[in-house]
This record gives sequence, C-alpha cells and structure tokens, in this order.
Amino acid sequence: MTPQTDNQHISLQTKASYGLGALGKDFACSIIYIFLMYYYTDVVGLSAAFVGGLFLVARVIDAFTDPMMGMIVDNTRTRFGKFRPWILIGTLVNSAVLLMVFSAHNFEGTSAYVYATITYILWGVTYTIMDIPYWSMIPSLSSKREEREHLVVWPRIFASIAWTVMGGYGLYAVGLLGDGNEGNGFFYLCIGIILSFIASALITFFQVKEKVELKISSDKFNAGDVKKIIGGNDQLKSLIGFVLSFNIAIQLIGGFAIYYFTYAIGREDLFPMFSLVSGVAEFSGIFLFPWIARVVDRRLMWPMACGFPILCSIVLFAGSVIAPESAILVGIAGASLKFGNGLFNGLSTVMLADVVDYGEKKTGLRSESIIFSVQTMLVKGAGALAGFLIGFGLTMIGYVPNEVQSAETIFGLKVLMILIPAILVMLSAVIYKKTYRLDEQRLKQAAAGTISIA
Repeated sequence: MTPQTDNQHISLQTKASYGLGALGKDFACSIIYIFLMYYYTDVVGLSAAFVGGLFLVARVIDAFTDPMMGMIVDNTRTRFGKFRPWILIGTLVNSAVLLMVFSAHNFEGTSAYVYATITYILWGVTYTIMDIPYWSMIPSLSSKREEREHLVVWPRIFASIAWTVMGGYGLYAVGLLGDGNEGNGFFYLCIGIILSFIASALITFFQVKEKVELKISSDKFNAGDVKKIIGGNDQLKSLIGFVLSFNIAIQLIGGFAIYYFTYAIGREDLFPMFSLVSGVAEFSGIFLFPWIARVVDRRLMWPMACGFPILCSIVLFAGSVIAPESAILVGIAGASLKFGNGLFNGLSTVMLADVVDYGEKKTGLRSESIIFSVQTMLVKGAGALAGFLIGFGLTMIGYVPNEVQSAETIFGLKVLMILIPAILVMLSAVIYKKTYRLDEQRLKQAAAGTISIA
C-alpha cells in the first residue's frame, strides 16, 4: 500500500471519534427542532404565527452569517487545523445560548416575545460556529469516495440515536425533571444535553485530525470568493433545491406529529412510539447506506430515498381513514419516513463532498467550509420554513392550545401532516432528476478524463 493510499484510509478510531461528535451536537439541535415550537406555544404562551415568523426571520439572517462563517473557517490557520478550534469554541458558546433559549418561560407578555426573539436568533448564529466546521472536515479526512461513504455513516448513526432518544423520551424527561412544571423540565433537560454536547466535542477535538492539509492554500478567501464559490457552482444550486424540498417535508411531519397525534388522533402516546420506531428505521437506513450504495446505481438512490416518505404519507392517510389509532400503521409510517431519511442523510453528505470537488474544477477555488456551510443553512432553513408553515398553518386552521379542536382544525392537521410533505418530496425527486448530474458513472468518467463535468 502506498503512503498516499494509506493517507486516504480513515481508521476506526477516527470514525468513532468523529461520529461521537454528532451525538451531543444533535441532542442540542433535536430539542430545538422537535420541541421548540411546542415549548413556545404551549409552555411560554407565544402565538403560533409569531413563532413561525420568528423562525423564518432568523433563517434570513443565517443566509448571510453561515457563508461568512464558512469563509472564516477556511481562513483559519492554527496548529490544531482550521476546523477543530471552531468546533470547540462553537460548542461552548452555543451551549450557553441553548440554556438561555429554554429560559423563556420565566418571562411574560412583551418581555417573553422580545426575549425569545433575541435568544433564538443567537442560537442560530452560534450553532453555525460549531456545525459548519464539523461537517466541513469530511473532505479533509479522505478524498476517496468509498472512505467518505463509510465515514458519514458514523455521525449520522449517532445523530439518529440523539434524535430517537429526544423524540421518544424527551417529553417524559421534561415531566420527570420538572415534576409537573414543563418549563423547568425543559431547562433541566438542557443542562444534561449541554454536558453531553461538550464531552462529545472534546472527543472530536482531540481524536480527529485533518489529513489533506497540503491542499490548503495560503491565500485567504474574501466575500467575492464566497459569492463565486456558491454562485458559480450549478450543482450546488441543484443540490440546494432537492435537499431543501426533502428536508422541509421531513421537518413538517416531525413538527406537526405532536399536534397530529395529540389532537387529530387523540392519542398523545402514539407520538413517542412514532418517534422511537422512526429512529430505529433511520438508524437502519444510515447503517445500510454504504452497502446499498454499492449495489444500487447512484441515479436511483435519491428517488429511492424519496419513495419512503411518500409511502409514510400513504400509510398515514389510509390509517386516518380505516384505523386512526392503529399503533401498527403508525409504526409502519414512522419506519417508512425515517428509513428514507437515513438514506437521504448519508447520500446528501457524500454529495456535498462531491460538490466540493466539482466546485474546485468549475471555479478554481476549493472551499470545504463555504460549501458545507450550505448544509447547515439548509438544515436550519428547512427548519425555519417548516416552522413558519407550522405556525402559519396552525393559526389558519384555528388551532387552540390545550383545547379540544374543531372538525375543521382536525382536517387541517391531516392535510398539513400528510398531503403537503408528500408533494414536497415529489418535488425533490423531480428537481434531482432534471438538474443533478454528479452521479457515480459521470464522476468516474470525469476522473478517467473521458468527459468533463465542470
């Protein structure tokens, strides 16, 4: 084995250490994406429409701050590399802000609205400091597609564990820790999350080292370079389109689920079961991704990933008609949703690494962090748009917190939970088919010099 080939191999220790970094990180963001809407509307007492608008405004701010953070990371030169220092700094700062976010129940009236606005916007900005360098490390650990495909399984599995535990046991933990006071319960739960967040970041900081350091240019990026790197990469724009559509759909289902099962079905206990089954299925999808990628043509992988959430919507619709309280149908729906999401998580991360390579050919500039800042922006953007649609949708259908809902409201919940996400997933498949061309066959041909993809 040549030194270059050996340099491209990622050890088991590195994979596990990198993956563990996602455990605490995703505990810290899953509580936001799963429960913050509920916390703001049903615990703090903010209006759903206001919360939806806040989520959207915060992401508009991120559209500027995320690429700038990517530029800052790519301009960083330290003896610890350019990624790890920011992972640690961002973790510490974001941990403090997370605790502030879930202190909003201590305020009332106008003060609560102002406090929630400031702290939530701060949360988005500080999460960026840590998340962008974390994912940006992938191309620097190996340039081999196979190694990257096996690497991304690890953080996605640990992230899936975090989301499964939070979705399945989050409300139970809130009730237990708060002793009936949900506000205090969320606050104390955040303290536990912060401890795991910092511990996992330390593991990544000390155990994961960049390998492809020789590719780092001594030149520093400026705002014009950021515009060129993002604006001049047509495949990045394609990826933004189909990833954003898919992500909004998944987050809509996740955000509406607690309202859907509690008020439309009348079985609040089905929500944690839905979350647990979903988490196990997502874990399976992520774990199987490298092996599925070996036997399934890359051009078919995205349509396959899209097919499972659509199946989820079909099962939920059929269940709402013939057996609304069927735990079996709910479990099948949850498994379908997150198995597809598991494939999506693995595939989209590898695609971003491909887009980094493609962008270097197309623009002459290589920037892992600026390109991967788009992933952070997409996740937060999808969450914001989903949150806006949830808040706006709940207001439009006449939702009243902690009350029995009208027949019209229940029908509206079904439309928002089942129909809208299915349409968005189909849109994602169409955008992919029409615009994306960095499939495996074309990349191999480009590497062999038989075609040009740039």
